[in-house]
Amino acid sequence: MNIKFVVVSKTDSDYIQTGINDYMSRLRHYIPFELICLPAAKDLRNATPDIVKAREATMILKQMERADRVVLLDEKGEEYTSTGFARQLQKTMNSGIRTLMFVAGGAYGFDAAVYEKAHATLSLSQMTFNHQMVRLFFAEQLYRAMTILRGEKYHNA
Repeated sequence: MNIKFVVVSKTDSDYIQTGINDYMSRLRHYIPFELICLPAAKDLRNATPDIVKAREATMILKQMERADRVVLLDEKGEEYTSTGFARQLQKTMNSGIRTLMFVAGGAYGFDAAVYEKAHATLSLSQMTFNHQMVRLFFAEQLYRAMTILRGEKYHNA
């Protein structure tokens, strides 16, 4: 199985990007992993949130293929412990899915068209994080899940 992580706009903070790069490097020892950074929508300074979400949806939907299993990172999504997330990941890997795509939207969330194509939603916390931090936290949790599945010592629970 391949994992794709689609995000809207680039990561501006060097320390966050360094952390993301570190976990991406680690993840590649376990599973094919690709980070896809979509460009921020242009000329939307005075646009409504709905217009911004619609423009982002166009870019996000172009990344999806029919056979992909798509999980949106969403504040209203399913919450898991780290071991629970690892179990869900293992179930997906065992199901024969070729590509598992996780998507982190922009500041306003997702357009209805993206929700319609998604198979599931996942919340990283009941707290709110900025979208750059979500990228780092998700990469770390995905790495942690892989170490849990392999019985490695990274996870101490």
